[in-house]
Amino acid sequence: MTDTVISSAHQGVILKTERFRDCVLFYRDMLGLPLWWEKPGLVCLRFGSGYLMVEGMGVAAPKAKSEAENPTVLRFHVQDIAAVAAALGNAGVAVQVLRFDWGVIAAFADPDGNPCELAEVWKDV
Repeated sequence: MTDTVISSAHQGVILKTERFRDCVLFYRDMLGLPLWWEKPGLVCLRFGSGYLMVEGMGVAAPKAKSEAENPTVLRFHVQDIAAVAAALGNAGVAVQVLRFDWGVIAAFADPDGNPCELAEVWKDV
């Protein structure tokens, strides 16, 4: 295995959801991820240089999932975190802005309770 290199034209995240339609609308319409392709019960959205595949068979939570329930966070880098956080808040999404010595994030959850974050675009990367 040490000689094997994983190489792919596309890297992606598969998000299994219970509230499939609501999650597709959230990521596509609310967050603006462009549609790449779709099939019944499966939607693939552009996510940076890769993709976010939304499908069923997941488990929703009534509020944001804890790290024990879902240790993965989808992070979206934005130019103006305050403006995007305010727009999400105005659309009814609960957003918590958190400040750290390394930067600022805005935490929120999708309709299934999966954790997401906004972060400002890193200037030195």
